[in-house]
Amino acid sequence: MKVGTDGLLLGAWASLPTYVSLNGCAVTKDSAAYLDIGSGSGLISLMLAQRAPQATIRAIELDSDAARQAEHNFRQSSFASRLQLLKGDILTYQPAERYALIVSNPPFFDNALLGSNGKRNQARHTASLPLPLLLAKAAELLAPGGSLALVLPEPAAEAFSQLAGAQGWFAMASCQVFSRADKAPLRRLMQWQRVPCQPRQQQLLIHNDDGSYSEQYRHLLRDFYLKF
Repeated sequence: MKVGTDGLLLGAWASLPTYVSLNGCAVTKDSAAYLDIGSGSGLISLMLAQRAPQATIRAIELDSDAARQAEHNFRQSSFASRLQLLKGDILTYQPAERYALIVSNPPFFDNALLGSNGKRNQARHTASLPLPLLLAKAAELLAPGGSLALVLPEPAAEAFSQLAGAQGWFAMASCQVFSRADKAPLRRLMQWQRVPCQPRQQQLLIHNDDGSYSEQYRHLLRDFYLKF
């Protein structure tokens, strides 16, 4: 699972917590722990480590090859001391700590025909991580005041929103992503928490009509793209 636009957008867009409550004490975003579910190559974890210079990031990945790649990428980074790769299944993960922020670029194909590539199927089809179970596990692992951020295709995002509401989640922010102004929305970035709030609605355009990157996209990712 190499670098992709979905992961780049989520890693740059997700709001970092201002504080959460751990054991009755307020913990600032820079000293809190974050969790990346289904980390792939570790891209989102690396972006979070860059954005929150003192945060600890745990990344959990089921696929052995992707886990090895992420671990290698972590070791090569200047954030290595704050990044930890966990090889395993998030559904059986039982840590003692709770997380201020959970991020995920989850599998999103549901009831679709599987291809011949097992690793690709695992990364892209919800059979490997059903979204209702992802929500339930995130609720279990979040610290009070924490949030869950993820990215999904637009049709899947609508179904996910209904599911999240039914499980007691509240939308903090939502951003529809358009590849071009004349196209239908391609993805939706979302952030959810367990207490009521007024959601922030946004839209993001990736490309201008001439195919160049929009200023909005450049602004979001300029800390990560060398060419921006």
